[in-house]
Amino acid sequence: MRGRRSMPRHIRTLAFVAAFSPMLAGCGREAETKNEPAPRPVRTATVEKREAQTPLTFTGRIEAEDEVSVAFRIAGRLLANDTKLGDRVEAGQLLAQLESQNELNALRQAKAALAAAQGQLTQARNHYERQETLLAQGWTTRANFEAATQAQQTAQSQVDAAEAQLNSAHDLVGFTELRADAPGKITATGPSAGEVVQAGQMIARIARQDGRDAVFDVPAQMVRAAPTGVQVTVGLTDDSKVTAQGRIRQIAAQADPVTRTFEVKVGLTNPPPAMRLGATVNGRVDTSSGPVIDIPATALTRMNQQPAVWIVDPSTNTVSARNVDVLRYDQAQVIVSQGLDAGEIIVTAGVQALHPGQKVRVLGSEP
Repeated sequence: MRGRRSMPRHIRTLAFVAAFSPMLAGCGREAETKNEPAPRPVRTATVEKREAQTPLTFTGRIEAEDEVSVAFRIAGRLLANDTKLGDRVEAGQLLAQLESQNELNALRQAKAALAAAQGQLTQARNHYERQETLLAQGWTTRANFEAATQAQQTAQSQVDAAEAQLNSAHDLVGFTELRADAPGKITATGPSAGEVVQAGQMIARIARQDGRDAVFDVPAQMVRAAPTGVQVTVGLTDDSKVTAQGRIRQIAAQADPVTRTFEVKVGLTNPPPAMRLGATVNGRVDTSSGPVIDIPATALTRMNQQPAVWIVDPSTNTVSARNVDVLRYDQAQVIVSQGLDAGEIIVTAGVQALHPGQKVRVLGSEP
């Protein structure tokens, strides 16, 4: 219409902007929502303190609880030695024998000396009885009677000495035979027949069958760490299923001069037959080292070139990294000495893809 005026251009522009501004604001908020990253799914665990059991392990051998070395009491030439490694022996069984010719000669000499002394005693006793009768009748002097009495006493002493010599000669003959004093098993043998042996030289070692010990050579620091009377689990090295329980029975008072270790004997309770004498075994002792915190090994990462873990803030579901001090670790778990408190939540899976302040979504918690 000719009488109507057109709207100025700047007013039309403002009206256009006002009409489309709500639409532009909505698009901006939608774009902002689309650019915000979704919380990263992680698995977590709650930190707990527990009493640490530090295992001490060492290798040893099975020995008899009561083992004795048998030897001759006298020196001589070995006539026979029937001992064989691993043989079972009974009490009183003959093990070895020395040549006994010299001892038998000494026995015969002692018998002859006794017979001579007994003859002199008989003569002295008869003389004493005659002097006693004559003295009563007044046909002899008191001096002759006292001399007869002294002669009888001397002869009796000679008989006593000869009897002692005979007993000693009998013992020496018996010492030429070596017999087992108790049933057991031979674990070591000494010289062979024909050799000259000395008194006290080991001929055989017998393990008596009334007990078994697990013997270990243990360093001094382990001896100090193991409490007295602690229970020890002993298992065969070649078959870990064969085990027995025992307690420390004896600790050597002095260290070995070569290895500087202490011999520790563990008395076994009802050891299985498979634990034969001389078998190699492993011993394990669990000692308490105080309360510690252990976490899964998958929770450990690095920050500032030091071990660290990711801590979850339960109020905001965000994570932050924290350095920790590691006491020891293996493939499954890590023992933390400092840096964590009981009740804190740590990330155990997905630690490599996190950054400080990142929101997370917990998939599940580990006990």
